[in-house]
Amino acid sequence: MRRRDGPVAALMGLVTVLAALALVLFALPASAQGDLKFPALTGRIVDEARLLSPEAEQALDAKLAALEQRTSDQLVVVTLNSLQDREIEDYGYQLGRAWGIGQKEDDNGVLLIIAPNERKVRIEVGYGLEPILTDAFSSQVIQNEILPSFREAYFERGITQGVDALITQMELDPAEAQARAAAVAKEKPGAPIGPIVVVAGFVAAEASFT
Repeated sequence: MRRRDGPVAALMGLVTVLAALALVLFALPASAQGDLKFPALTGRIVDEARLLSPEAEQALDAKLAALEQRTSDQLVVVTLNSLQDREIEDYGYQLGRAWGIGQKEDDNGVLLIIAPNERKVRIEVGYGLEPILTDAFSSQVIQNEILPSFREAYFERGITQGVDALITQMELDPAEAQARAAAVAKEKPGAPIGPIVVVAGFVAAEASFT
């Protein structure tokens, strides 16, 4: 009888493990199960939170189209009504994967993500642009160009200034852009620049504007 107990016990143990795994999977947040919902990618500006006037959106779109024509780099601005109870880095990572910003072979997409209700801002940069849009440079753009206006509820101005700063850097000669980014990193070596997350081809800088 003992020789038969071994396989039976092993089978029962496997059943127990599978049952526990099922409970864990059902307990995961909805987004981890693929239920996270994203706004449709309708253009270079996706203003779900309605932070931009039609005139400002049109002007920004023209700038982004010109950037893409001159460099092939793709910069998309998205404002969100909700992060759906997720951290912005998780939402941003999933959004980047769902939208597929940038040329696949060059990995040259950038997302500027604004979640006003959660008071979060994030820049995600494809690895192809990481040498010129480093974590330090992206954080500087957020801190110096975007957040001062956001803290006064001037979202349109902050978005425009952030986009302008990113475009200026992206249109520089690569060597000059890299030198400029390196200089930013040397300004305050070791200083905190906000949470930095590296995920699946993206380097991301983020900040809260509370």
